[in-house]
Amino acid sequence: MITFHPDENLLAEYAAGSLDWGLSISVKAHLAMCPQCRRQLSKLNMVGAALLNESAPASSDMSANTPSDFDSLMQKIRSLPKQESKGVTEGAKLEDNSELPEIVRKLLPKERIKWRRVSPSLREAQLTTGQDKYEVCLHKISRGAKVAEHDHGGREVTVILQGSFSDEDGTYNVGDFMMREPGQKHRPTAAQNQDCLCLSVVEAPVRLTGVLGKLINPFLSFQPG
Repeated sequence: MITFHPDENLLAEYAAGSLDWGLSISVKAHLAMCPQCRRQLSKLNMVGAALLNESAPASSDMSANTPSDFDSLMQKIRSLPKQESKGVTEGAKLEDNSELPEIVRKLLPKERIKWRRVSPSLREAQLTTGQDKYEVCLHKISRGAKVAEHDHGGREVTVILQGSFSDEDGTYNVGDFMMREPGQKHRPTAAQNQDCLCLSVVEAPVRLTGVLGKLINPFLSFQPG
């Protein structure tokens, strides 16, 4: 059951086509798995259409087929060259990507995902998205493993795609949407029965806390795109 959702303001920005592309990808992924938010989006679209009709001159000829900002993003994604990943340590296919949201499947390389090992229990694969503000990645946490405690220099959105994890604020399952604001700390722990696969959209590098963070933070990378 999906428990955590984008707030109304974020959905309203998405419906209006004014949400940043990186964040739009995370919202689109969540919508593919969440009937509740799809219904809410439909209501927002109806309200927007009604307001537009009220404000448009009677003689104007407005096309209903004008592409949205997100449609333009999708066109850019389809035209991107096959992505290359730097400094990878291994290649692997997802156990099953057939049930992943369409937007995520479109961003996957056709052959193999190139994973970079961040820690013994965490792997990362950067996705190419055609925007330059947010880093968009897949993160895989090994079953039963804990990620080092960290906080955030900017917004971080996480959408659970497979498995689940828990932190100080609760347990997050497939489809759940979490937004962390700068300065919020947490330490995700994957469930014991399955690796946890997440879509992560981050505005700035994460910062590990404590003594470990002082040693490692200068070497953490941040690659929007």
